[in-house]
Amino acid sequence: MASDLDTVRVLRALFNDMPRAPEGLTQEETVAWVRQSMMDYEGGDMAYMLEHITRNAMLDIALRLREDGHLQDDVAFDETVEMLSTPEGRKTFMDRIIAAQKTVDATARLLRRAKRTPGEPEPHFSSLPEEIQRFIDAAPGGPGPLYAEYAAREDVIEIGVFDVAPAQVHEFSWGFVAEHGDAWHFYVADVWRRGTVGYFDRFDRVWQRETTSPRGGALFASPVPAGIAMDDGIGSFSSMVLTSEAGLSDPDLRHWVGEVFILKVLPYMVSQVLDDDDDLPLP
Repeated sequence: MASDLDTVRVLRALFNDMPRAPEGLTQEETVAWVRQSMMDYEGGDMAYMLEHITRNAMLDIALRLREDGHLQDDVAFDETVEMLSTPEGRKTFMDRIIAAQKTVDATARLLRRAKRTPGEPEPHFSSLPEEIQRFIDAAPGGPGPLYAEYAAREDVIEIGVFDVAPAQVHEFSWGFVAEHGDAWHFYVADVWRRGTVGYFDRFDRVWQRETTSPRGGALFASPVPAGIAMDDGIGSFSSMVLTSEAGLSDPDLRHWVGEVFILKVLPYMVSQVLDDDDDLPLP
């Protein structure tokens, strides 16, 4: 256990340059003084509150490390107390904690990955034959419940994703594909429910990994046709985009996108994208 003296030393180091109320104030005067100090603090009351929260977090971390970490060593503890007494030292302390946490997280991912049974990823979803056929035939069923769910999201409305409605919408059991211009935009429900922004790069990495080093399974058993390119979904706030130099009406291209990409490739891509234990190293 960290001693009371340890706690006092860390507190004094952390808050030595924060405003302190004068002695002898009444409770009402103290409250008024604190409010005024918060307003006068550089950056205002919000900056004051964030600074207090951050320094209290450092207090908890330092005392925990004093109890059962490397700060049980008195010399290391003394050095840390000295470090916490300056803005530069506090930044160094937090940078070290963040770096250590990243190392722990990466190690945990590697251990979880090592425990998994090696082999091909399982498909995250499947498409109905009639859904694939409607896509190939360019006979969209139009917006359905999943389109409505996505369009009603606060972030989608704020960004204005569908201020201009897509020309055609093909809804599937897993999401929908919007056709706009010379591109197919893929919206996957399990991706947008977790937060679209966090997966732009992961879709790009999976595409690169699988097109440059196929796993030999279902993924890209049929080569990507000439003129088809993958783009991230940032512009349309989608999971990913496939663009076509030849337009979207070519029957051979529609057949490949429907029977190869949507049916056989995309379910495995999504499985990898949503696997938090896979950091998706490129070949």
